[in-house]
Amino acid sequence: MIQTTRLAPSPTGALHLGNARTFLVNWALARQRGWRIVLRIEDLDGPRIKPGAIESTIDTLRWLGIDWDVGPIVQSRDLEPYRAAMRVLAGRALAYPSELTRGEIDAAASAPQEGVHETVYPVSLRPALVERAFDREGTSWRFVVRDEPVEFEDRFAGPQRQRPARTIGDFVVWTKRGQPSYQLAVVVDDHRQGVTQVVRGDDLLDSAGRQLLLYRALGLSPEPAYTHLPLVRGPDGKRLAKRHGDTRLERYRIGGAPADRVIGLLASWCGVHPRSGPRPTTPAEFLARLDLSTIPHESIVFTPEDDAWLTGR
Repeated sequence: MIQTTRLAPSPTGALHLGNARTFLVNWALARQRGWRIVLRIEDLDGPRIKPGAIESTIDTLRWLGIDWDVGPIVQSRDLEPYRAAMRVLAGRALAYPSELTRGEIDAAASAPQEGVHETVYPVSLRPALVERAFDREGTSWRFVVRDEPVEFEDRFAGPQRQRPARTIGDFVVWTKRGQPSYQLAVVVDDHRQGVTQVVRGDDLLDSAGRQLLLYRALGLSPEPAYTHLPLVRGPDGKRLAKRHGDTRLERYRIGGAPADRVIGLLASWCGVHPRSGPRPTTPAEFLARLDLSTIPHESIVFTPEDDAWLTGR
């Protein structure tokens, strides 16, 4: 069986250094181990999608020396696979219509963000569970979460035991916009694209339990192996974002930073140059030297010195 991974950027804005580190590690692991790489553009996040962001994202990945074998596949171009999954869930009494606020709808379309509080949906609000027809696409639907543990072995974070019923409850799988939620779309796409290896940031570690529940409810196999990597954070300990300044790859590229300088910083964060600190590194060198065992298990902190090194100040 061919092992397959995916690069799955969302075109809600330009790629930043944290995104780049995860994509570069994913790419290098795949090329080291002979995995096929699928490039999937996750563009179901409606109003947050920026014009031209898809083309910019693809161009930036190529600038870093990242390549792929299949794609780009754009999620929004074919919604029928998600509708088919919803017909299965509704027909098995595993999903039901549910009214949502605008904020809940927006949250359901996006990958969960660290630091954003998710309210546990009360079981008392769950209607009688009956087999239904999925014939109300303009209505939000929730997935029925049983109160049982979900266990799996993460290849970086180690053994995991999650109870989604107690941390999120019945979560959204379809929104009023007539589109699948992030959680359902990821499962359907990973399965139909043959993804067996998921490498991503550990802010999505809790999502793995929800996604495995959907795999099992839909009768899909094999379930993917997960590798969740620590996030890149700012000096305040929060995940890298606009609050920490402009860390977009586009900014450094326009400012004249060569790709090997950016890769050199990412390499130093991955333990590739443990003694020398950052130094210019080619994609080929990063690929040859990356070892999952040398990546620190604690979060990486992006500092003003890192920014100065990239900008040549």
